[in-house]
Amino acid sequence: MKTKNYAKSLLGIAFIASGSLLSARAAEETQAQLLAQAKITQIAAEKTALTKVPDGKISTSELEKEHGKLIWSFDIAMPKSKSITEVQVDALSGKIVSTRVETPKDQAKEAAADMKAK
Repeated sequence: MKTKNYAKSLLGIAFIASGSLLSARAAEETQAQLLAQAKITQIAAEKTALTKVPDGKISTSELEKEHGKLIWSFDIAMPKSKSITEVQVDALSGKIVSTRVETPKDQAKEAAADMKAK
């Protein structure tokens, strides 16, 4: 009986480990899959995002699924400001989904959460 339980435990551990490998592999493929789904190019989405922050410069960009929508997300820095404006553009329609100003305090909080998630 103990041998059966031990074997089941080993199988469970092996299953979990293989799942971790599969999810890591899936994460590698995700960006390519997302790009294949996007109808709006990054360059077109950047132009749209910069209409909300005309004098800004894009510091980071990312294609991601958020709340079930495929979006281009841009962090835009403004001259003479430490705040960042995050503009999200729908990667299917090209419309702006959201615009949010992040203060340095907000940015530090987000960076800490990202580090914790890794």
